[in-house]
Amino acid sequence: MAQLKQTDSHEMGLHTEELTGRTQQVFFSAEEGKNFTYPGSFDVDFDKVAELDAAGMEIKDINLEIRRLMSEGHGSITVRNPGAKHSLGVGILNRLQLTFEGSLGYFGVGLIDGPNIRITGRVGWSCAENMMAGTVVVEKNAGSTFGAAIRGGDLVCMGDVGSRTGIDQKGGTVIVGGRTGAFSGFMMQRGRMVILGDAGINLGDSMYDGTIYVGGKIAGLGVDAVEGEMTDLDVQWLDKKLAMYGLEAPRGTANMTKIVAGKQLWNYDNLEPTEKKLVL
Repeated sequence: MAQLKQTDSHEMGLHTEELTGRTQQVFFSAEEGKNFTYPGSFDVDFDKVAELDAAGMEIKDINLEIRRLMSEGHGSITVRNPGAKHSLGVGILNRLQLTFEGSLGYFGVGLIDGPNIRITGRVGWSCAENMMAGTVVVEKNAGSTFGAAIRGGDLVCMGDVGSRTGIDQKGGTVIVGGRTGAFSGFMMQRGRMVILGDAGINLGDSMYDGTIYVGGKIAGLGVDAVEGEMTDLDVQWLDKKLAMYGLEAPRGTANMTKIVAGKQLWNYDNLEPTEKKLVL
């Protein structure tokens, strides 16, 4: 059974589970330089700049053109007129400076590992789904399931977002400069979520682990989500992280509300029927 080590990071949702009784196979070695990149990744130069006008192009052709430019060593690519098309910029497993001048549709920039992406417009549902590393900054608003199942990196929306932000979040950081809708942080497992505005009902519903910070009002907490105590470590981390993106908490980071898991669902299957009713 997993055992949690108590460290300073425990208070911030950065828990380490020590798994015993299982065979752990090593797939990555830091000594093997070739394993730092994916097979088929490109050696790019950030000083080598390219522009792409996506007006009138099909989604598949836009994504293929981005890859072609990377294959030629372009490390800074600007895509103009994306036209709110769906599934743009997905599956990029490479270091890259990528800018979309305009809005994206559903499932934009999902399944990425490494690029730094900026979107000057809005994004639709499930932006940056299953993101593993890098940064994504959205300058306007975002749709529902923003950052679904995110595993790493920083995902930032300067404006408001829809419901179920960070659903099934497994790591990384999600930052919302405005408000977020209902069921944000639903089934959260790891990572941190920062909401500078108000949060909708059922915040953190069924969260297993992780930490949610809210600068505005909370309409209501979900099952097994409870208020935690803000620490100096929380404040220091928030100040540093928000400063990276030019954001500020409306009432100061020290006055933000911290939400964590109540841990009543950790052993849910072992609860008596009457206990389960109390949890629900």
